[in-house]
Amino acid sequence: MMKDFGVKPYLFPMPTYMIGTYNEDDSVDVMMMAWGGICAEDMVALNLEAEHKTVANLEARKAFTLAVPGLDTLKESDYLGIVSAGKVADKFAKTGLHAVRSSRVDAPVIQEYPLTLECEVVEMQNQPYGLRVLGRIVNVMANEKVLDAAGRIDPAKLQAFAFDQMQNGYYAVGEKVGQAWHSGAGLLK
Repeated sequence: MMKDFGVKPYLFPMPTYMIGTYNEDDSVDVMMMAWGGICAEDMVALNLEAEHKTVANLEARKAFTLAVPGLDTLKESDYLGIVSAGKVADKFAKTGLHAVRSSRVDAPVIQEYPLTLECEVVEMQNQPYGLRVLGRIVNVMANEKVLDAAGRIDPAKLQAFAFDQMQNGYYAVGEKVGQAWHSGAGLLK
């Protein structure tokens, strides 16, 4: 038997991504977000509330990084989602994480995050349901520790975690359970 829950943003898994931008004084701002992802071959879409300090940074710098945090940075990443840079000026410094300036976009790369997309803002769309930021991926960077023997990114080595909107939890991601475009091929017969 199914139970109705009404209209809720209940979809699982929801990704956890870290948006990196620079503030007007060149200090680092990073916020966790879950509503967004890949929307084309070289594009990402971020759904944000316009009041975020990060949004002002996106408007000013027209650039950001989008990183996948690993389990080893869960505590720091959650903190960066809890605290507003508009209220705590040194929020990034309190995490103990380290940033370097991207050589491709005007945004920081957080060294502890295993996978980072460097992005340029293409469009900021004010919609009735909120603000959508479209970004073009100009480069993908991965820490060597998450690469397989062939030099490809190994999702299991990312030690990523997903957000649960239903109970506000985080869940580890990484066990491979099938092969895309192969596991269901037997049903084609």
